[in-house]
Amino acid sequence: MGVYMVTARFREGKHWLEEEGIRDWFVENLKDRFSESGWKLEAWAVLSNHYHFVGHSPMGEDDASTLVPMLRKLHSLTSKELIGRGKLKKGEKIWQNYRDRLLTRQESYLARLNYVHQNAVHHGIVKKASEYRWCSAGEFVKSVSPAWVKTVASFRFDEIARADGDEEVAS
Repeated sequence: MGVYMVTARFREGKHWLEEEGIRDWFVENLKDRFSESGWKLEAWAVLSNHYHFVGHSPMGEDDASTLVPMLRKLHSLTSKELIGRGKLKKGEKIWQNYRDRLLTRQESYLARLNYVHQNAVHHGIVKKASEYRWCSAGEFVKSVSPAWVKTVASFRFDEIARADGDEEVAS
C-alpha cells in the first residue's frame, strides 16, 4: 500500500470554498470519494482556496492508478455543486492543478502528516489545529495516543511548504 500526499488549488487562488456550508459539503464529498475508491484517508485539510490530504492507496506500494479518477470525480462534483449553488457558470474552469507525492521515507511521511494537520495554523486561520473543523487534526488527537500526537508534531514542515509550493496559496 502506497502513501500519498496530494495538494490541489483553485485557479488564481480564488476562495471557492469560503462559505462554511460548501466546505462541509466538500469534506463529506472527499470522504465519500475515498470510501468508494478503496483508499484510506488518513489526514486532510480543506481551506477556502486549496486542500491537502494524506491517503493510502488500495493497490500496490506505488500504484496510484485510482488516484487520478478519484480526483477527477471530486473536482467535477465540486464544480457541479458550485454551479448548483449559483457560484459558478457552467463550463468555467476552477481547478488550477494538483500535485501528488508518493511518501517513501518515514520522516517525509510524518512531516507531511503534521503539515496537513497543522495547515490551518500555518495559514494563520486558527491558533490550534484541532479547533479547525475542516481538517483531521481534531479526530487525530482523539483517536491516537498522546505519545503519537507528540511524535508526529515533532516533525518540522517549514521546508515542505516551500518545496510543495504552498507559499503560493497563502490565504
